[in-house]
Amino acid sequence: MNEPLTTLTKKGQVTIPVAIRHSLGLAPGDKVAFVLEKGEVKVKRVKSALDRSFGAVRPRKRPEDFEELERFAEEAMAEDALRPLKDR
Repeated sequence: MNEPLTTLTKKGQVTIPVAIRHSLGLAPGDKVAFVLEKGEVKVKRVKSALDRSFGAVRPRKRPEDFEELERFAEEAMAEDALRPLKDR
């Protein structure tokens, strides 16, 4: 197997070779994890919190009424802001 080489900088940085970036589906700004197993390092793509949680919340109805959701959120924030005044 032809293993691509890279050089470690003074700051401990390396460039991930293009073939590996493409294979992992990496793009600028993506996060990666370095996993040490039995004296070897594996590079893994880490999905964002948004990617990991996509689909976790099911919409109440389709299509979703975003204006209604915005109104609901604004009303909830207003109630939270007024609560300390009501508690006096």
